[in-house]
Amino acid sequence: MSLAQPTATFDNEIRIVCWNIEHNGRGRHGGEDHRDLARDILASIKPHVVLRQELTGAWDRGKADLYAEANRLGGLAPFMSAPREGRSRNPVGVMVDPNVFFVDGDFEHDMPWKPICNPRVRLKGCPKPIDLASAHLCHFDPDLRATEARRLTTLADSARSALVGMDANSYPHRTDLESVALPDWDRVEDRVHYQHRTIERAGRRVSDTRPDEILSGGNPVFTDLGLHAATVLGQPGALAATASLKRTDQGPAQRIDRMYCTPDLVPALTAFEVLATDDVRAVSDHALLLARFDLDVLRRALTPTR
Repeated sequence: MSLAQPTATFDNEIRIVCWNIEHNGRGRHGGEDHRDLARDILASIKPHVVLRQELTGAWDRGKADLYAEANRLGGLAPFMSAPREGRSRNPVGVMVDPNVFFVDGDFEHDMPWKPICNPRVRLKGCPKPIDLASAHLCHFDPDLRATEARRLTTLADSARSALVGMDANSYPHRTDLESVALPDWDRVEDRVHYQHRTIERAGRRVSDTRPDEILSGGNPVFTDLGLHAATVLGQPGALAATASLKRTDQGPAQRIDRMYCTPDLVPALTAFEVLATDDVRAVSDHALLLARFDLDVLRRALTPTR
């Protein structure tokens, strides 16, 4: 049974999107250009925060692609991690509505494969800031993914409020509550994928769920918004698979894209959607995640009583 929750109107909600746009809408081999369609999809949502992965090429030409996307979304303030020589060329970024948030800081966590982009913002009229973060956990190294997840827990240190969106390249750990079964690795054709996505436990190879365990496991630092929406708000679609929407040689699509927030922000969540429309599929191999928060409840959470 779902609990009674606040009902936000379109004008009284904060909309936060997380989306891995495959190679920034340019197609995996650079032969397609879906950037305009991707921006149209995002603009139709009117997001206040966008947590982006795979901003491929957006650093070039004075970050022209980054600003083009932010401008198309109504003049959002864009932040982006810098690509490093010899590391991933698919950086992450965050875009924030300056009409709703003040920006208090801009941090970058330099991890071995892909930095984490972490602006600190403050909802106007509220004293307590929120650390926002976009992350894209390492696709080939389970141990590094665990390290990246532990780094993300530091955003919530000292009772700070935080919200994180990511391509986790790994799996949710509460398999008893999920709507999609973990891969049967005996049936997965891509053996490199097997090496990248499994870990050893009790002498056998199993799906890597460690990042989710670190973030939202026992004595949790964060709440998995999709899981909360499904189990508390009565929204089972929040547990839909997110990727891959195209490949079949890596097993069935899984819920590898997730959003998390600190428990103080959870009461403001009203809805969590996994969007995999035809247009979304034309743009990317990942579904788009949309979290809706009641603005009044969020304000109360970010205005602690003395």
